[in-house]
Amino acid sequence: MNNADCIDLLRNLVRIPSPSGQEDKLCRQISGWLTSQGLPHSCPGGNIAAAAAPPDPGRKTLALIAHTDTVPPAAGYTRSPYDPGTDPAVVRGLGSNDDGGSLVAMLAVLRHFAGRPLPFNLLLLLVREEETSGPDGLRWLYGPDGPFSQPAGSPDWLPSPDWAIVGEPTGMRAATSERGLLVLDGEAVGESGHAARGDGVNALYLALDDIARLRSHRFSRVSPEMGPVRLNVTQIEAGLAHNVIPDRCRFVVDIRPNELYSPAEIRDQLQAVCTSRLEARNLLHRASATAADSPLRAAVADLGLETFSSPTSSDWMQLPCDAVKLGPGDSTRSHHADEYILVEEITQAIDIYIDFINTFTQYA
Repeated sequence: MNNADCIDLLRNLVRIPSPSGQEDKLCRQISGWLTSQGLPHSCPGGNIAAAAAPPDPGRKTLALIAHTDTVPPAAGYTRSPYDPGTDPAVVRGLGSNDDGGSLVAMLAVLRHFAGRPLPFNLLLLLVREEETSGPDGLRWLYGPDGPFSQPAGSPDWLPSPDWAIVGEPTGMRAATSERGLLVLDGEAVGESGHAARGDGVNALYLALDDIARLRSHRFSRVSPEMGPVRLNVTQIEAGLAHNVIPDRCRFVVDIRPNELYSPAEIRDQLQAVCTSRLEARNLLHRASATAADSPLRAAVADLGLETFSSPTSSDWMQLPCDAVKLGPGDSTRSHHADEYILVEEITQAIDIYIDFINTFTQYA
C-alpha cells in the first residue's frame, strides 16, 4: 500500500505551529486532506472525528486516538522546528514524532478500513490540548456538551468508545499501563523571629520534618505491572534573609501513581501524615492499565507485540474505556530539540495497526 501522501501530509503539518490551544490551522489542513480522500468527518469543538463507516448505535466502538497539539519548541534546535526537511527517509521538526507519526498512520488506517465490514464501529479521534490536559480535548468530547453525551441519532452524536488505541511514540511496543502524575505544593507555616535570639517557629524545620515523613511513607498497594507509587520532593524554598527565622516554607512533591490509587487517595493519605498543607495542582492525571481480560491484550498477545509499562502520561488518563497505548516513534525524542521520526517507522506502524484491528475482530 502506498502511503506517500500521508508522509507528505506530515511534512505539511510540521510547518504549521500548533501549540496547545492553537491547533485550528493544523486541523483545517487535516480536514482538507480527509475531504480530498472522500472521508466524511466532523470537527466537534475543534477536534476531528471520522468513522470508517456510518456508526451503528447497536455496535461497540474501537477508537483510534492521536493528538494535534505540541509543546513549545525546546531550546537547542539546530534548525527551524517547523522545517520538516527533504530527506526521504526522515521527517524532522516539532510534532513529527509526538504526535504526528501516530496521527498520519491512523489516518492511513482509517482510509484502509473505509467501507470495509467490521463487527464494531471504527472511530478516529484527533484531539486538542493533550500536552496541557486542557478542557477542549477529550474532556470536552466526554463532557455534557460533547458528542458522546448526545442521544444517538442527533446530528452531533458520536458513539462513545468501548476500547481505544492511544497513538503515542512507543516504538510500536504496546503499553498496557502508564504512570499517572500528581504534583503537590506543600506549605509549612511557622512564626518569624530574629535568628540571633532564636525566637519564632522555623517553618523550614517544620517542612523538613514533613519531608522526612514523606520520604519514609510507603503505599501498601503495589501494581503487578508498575510497581509501587513513586514519590520525590523536588523543590524547596524558604527565607528572606540570613538573620530572619522563616515563617513560610514551600516545597513541591512529584508523585507517580500506579493504577491502584486515585490521585485524591494519594493526596489524602499524605496529608494525614503531614502538618504542612498539601495542595494538588490537579487531580486529573491518574494512572491507567489495560484490563486483565481485555480483548486488546488478546490482540497484542496474538501479534506477539512486546508490552511494557509507560512512565509517561497521555490522553489515556482522560478515557473511561479500556485502552492500550501504541504508536510509531521513540518517546525519548519527544519534547527535545531536533525532534524527528523515520518514514519507515510510520509505514511499519500502518501495517501493524491494520493487523491489530483485523486480529481484534476475533475478540471484540
